[in-house]
Amino acid sequence: MRSFRRNRLVVPALLCALTLLVTPPADASGDGKDSTDRNGGGTGGDLGLGAQVAQLYEDAALATQRYEAGRQQAEVQRAKAQRIETLLERERRQIGVLHEDLGRIARAQYRSSGGMPLTAQLILAKSPDQLMRGQHVFSQTNLAVNNAIEKNRRAEARLATDEAKAAAAWQILDKRNAELAELKKGIEQKLEAARWQLQGQAEASVAAGSCAGAIRLDQQQKDFTTEWVAPVESYELSAGFGSGGSRWANRHTGQDFAVPIGTPVRAVGDGRVARVSCGGAFGMEIVVRHADGYYTQYAHLASVAVDQGERVDTGQWIGQTGTTGNSTGPHLHFEVRVTAQMGSALDPVPWLAARGVQLG
Repeated sequence: MRSFRRNRLVVPALLCALTLLVTPPADASGDGKDSTDRNGGGTGGDLGLGAQVAQLYEDAALATQRYEAGRQQAEVQRAKAQRIETLLERERRQIGVLHEDLGRIARAQYRSSGGMPLTAQLILAKSPDQLMRGQHVFSQTNLAVNNAIEKNRRAEARLATDEAKAAAAWQILDKRNAELAELKKGIEQKLEAARWQLQGQAEASVAAGSCAGAIRLDQQQKDFTTEWVAPVESYELSAGFGSGGSRWANRHTGQDFAVPIGTPVRAVGDGRVARVSCGGAFGMEIVVRHADGYYTQYAHLASVAVDQGERVDTGQWIGQTGTTGNSTGPHLHFEVRVTAQMGSALDPVPWLAARGVQLG
């Protein structure tokens, strides 16, 4: 059980922490309706799904960031509260010692006749001075005791008030974190459903041997400071160039990036789309020709966001990952070639490294 005892100073800090969690992430309704795309692409349910998946990725990332920010802020406040709790425990011990001292004062006063009735003190006093001194000590002792008791009473009342405020603040914070966690879970569930719906549409296109056309994605403007980037932003490397096994007729001709279906795929550098195709071992794929004469291939996609012949910029979203064609699971197959055709592949890892992009 976590103690709700907190000092009054931590209560405003906790309430400030809640402001990080006030605005929830944008709600992705997932209604399947497509808005007008930036490049004049078609509209309709099929085209809207890819954009919906991309938006759900953004929503899930935003929800995660806000949840983590709230959680981290709560941990900071919890650490502060624990330090203050230590101080409060010391204060409580001091109050307990003072109570014991008050008991000893009362017992000593009684034993030294401090508790005798005034009449008895008048009779037993040997002189007026002795009587006055006794009365003065008695009055001062009573005053000190009463002041100490009142001080303790006020401190205990203030402590109880602060504990109640802190408990309420922690409950609000915990409730908001729970709401954010639930919201994040809901977005992720919508995203997972939309991913596989997108994959289903892609498989239908591959089976038909023709792509449905560019599915434009609403990418936020980003100014890249480098000429080259990795083909996906977040990833785990899986099968590498030259790998062997039953999955390939010969050796693996590219570098695989393990990512979920619908992950935006980026052009690694400026270039022009040399080919967009559906069908065959690579499923849905894009080949880009770069200014230095090299080609890059992006395969097993679930959607394409560019048309053949179109100019692309470094980091531009050109499609979304999937698991079409000869694929055992969601990933991006990325190749670097000397020509646009198979059989001229180079190892992508050192090729990108020579251009300032370190994978791993």
